[in-house]
Amino acid sequence: MGELDGRVALVTGGSRGIGAAICTELAAAGATVAVNYVRNAEAAERVCSEIAAAGGTAHAVPGDVSSSEGARALVAGVEESIGPIDILVNNAGITRDNLIMKLSAEDWQEVIDTNLAGAFFTCQALSRPMLKRRSGSIVNVSSVVGVHGNAGQTNYAASKAGLLGLTKALAKELGGRGIRVNAIAPGYITTEITAGLPDGAREAILAGTPLGRLGEPSDVARAVRFLVSDAASFITGDVLAVDGGLGI
Repeated sequence: MGELDGRVALVTGGSRGIGAAICTELAAAGATVAVNYVRNAEAAERVCSEIAAAGGTAHAVPGDVSSSEGARALVAGVEESIGPIDILVNNAGITRDNLIMKLSAEDWQEVIDTNLAGAFFTCQALSRPMLKRRSGSIVNVSSVVGVHGNAGQTNYAASKAGLLGLTKALAKELGGRGIRVNAIAPGYITTEITAGLPDGAREAILAGTPLGRLGEPSDVARAVRFLVSDAASFITGDVLAVDGGLGI
């Protein structure tokens, strides 16, 4: 199953949850994975150790993509120390939930800077090298909330909806040079965030999900693996819902 042999993948926010699952899945497909993190070096090193134990190759790489300078330094560092980046997965994301009347300007800006601006900055930093190589695959991890909205998450929904526009615009801008750009829109996935859902909220989500369960990080990771592989070579500008039918 080495369809990604010889390729280098950079996964932002790769130290836990969905990001860690994506790193593990891409490494299992043969990619050398740069596991990006901001603060939790121990978690990133753990992901790399687990990948190595399974016979894969991964490197923990620090970097804050919420600034243009940080994203440029991250991309340049990976290309210099690991190799030319063939795959970029923009997974880094945070939540700062509150009703709009109570949402602070700081919580709005921090979510936009990390979730949306971070993806823009990494795409911008990597666009020139990919254009020169005339190849590459980018996947932006959005959310069902970015498609349908959710009360109490105006900042998160706006950031994730912005990723969909970014994806489609870049697909048109970069496609002529062989660079594909797609997005994943996960539904409710079993992570630290959903673990804290009240029982009533969890039951409501399950009632609206035709498959009747929360997703697993591996469900998202396998979808990313498909989109960055040659099996998806004629797919770009698409938004793949991985939500158990929640968005129907």
